[in-house]
Amino acid sequence: MPSDLDIDLSVALGDFRLDVAERLPFAGITGVFGPSASGKSTLLRALAGFEPARGRIVVAGETWLDTARGIAVPPYRRRVGFLFQDARLFAHLDVAGNLAYAARRAGDADPAISFDDVVGAFDLEPLLPRRVEALSGGERQRVALARTLLTRPALLLLDEPLAALDLYRKAEILPYLESLSSRFHVPTLYVSHAIDEVARLADRTLVLTEGRVRAFGPTPAVLERLDVQSIAGPLEASVVIEARVTGHDTAYRLTQLDVGGETLSLPEASHLDTGATARLRVRARDVAVATARPGALSIRNVLEGTVVELVADADSPFAEVLVDVAGQHLRARITRAAADELALEEGQPVYALVKSVSLDG
Repeated sequence: MPSDLDIDLSVALGDFRLDVAERLPFAGITGVFGPSASGKSTLLRALAGFEPARGRIVVAGETWLDTARGIAVPPYRRRVGFLFQDARLFAHLDVAGNLAYAARRAGDADPAISFDDVVGAFDLEPLLPRRVEALSGGERQRVALARTLLTRPALLLLDEPLAALDLYRKAEILPYLESLSSRFHVPTLYVSHAIDEVARLADRTLVLTEGRVRAFGPTPAVLERLDVQSIAGPLEASVVIEARVTGHDTAYRLTQLDVGGETLSLPEASHLDTGATARLRVRARDVAVATARPGALSIRNVLEGTVVELVADADSPFAEVLVDVAGQHLRARITRAAADELALEEGQPVYALVKSVSLDG
């Protein structure tokens, strides 16, 4: 059975034009990242059939759009679950009523996604009798996500679902989003302009700028590119690495991880099970470089590696250093003066220093 989302479409909206031609794996989470007005939401709306588009959309072998052949499946016949920034819950129904409405409309589309499983997955049992107006922002989004999933879609489209939430509520929702792919196996496109969300959730990332594809590929490889980091902004430039959880130090409230034999520690992340694989976002501004192993310092993470790329920006004080650590990459943003004083060059053994408090897990 075909397992791709094949997109080759154009959308014209006034002076703006979106052109995307990519074949996306029909599994896991694909992040759609880019600045405002880059075409992220327009892409999702075109996939759902809400925007007139030309070209072709083939979803796991099923043609939804082929203008050359006169095919344009209407939105109500596209098995799409679309979640917007605002929850759009039915105010006249309680939580149970909102969820039951979606389940009834879906019928027997995918019996593998059951009402009880979804309620359990999103911890909604205590909320079922509550009215919508009595819910917090985070609770509303949990209910909205569960309701969208209960439509039993073939494709889930999430358009900035955390944009309206504060940091606390966002942290509350992220674990539920992380479990979506492994628990319900619904391919998902996740739109965001927040690089931390994409880094944490997306298996692969499509980067849009001015209606064009800037990059596409596995999230770690895409986010470490300098041209993509310029979109995120100088303070948000980062890489994504994977590490195996080796244990929790309850006395010091730290979690230990292994990166190819090198040890990392970060503030206690009790939700991570020992032996599990964790994805970490490491900002370039939080990494320092040494040419000899330092001692007697507060930084706990000292990782042995090799310089694989050194880019100095003559129009700024900074240089970007990409360090290979056991086959994964860390990026350090240091001054050009420091790079010269250390005589850094590609192929040179170095030590990457990362503050534990800076790690996002």
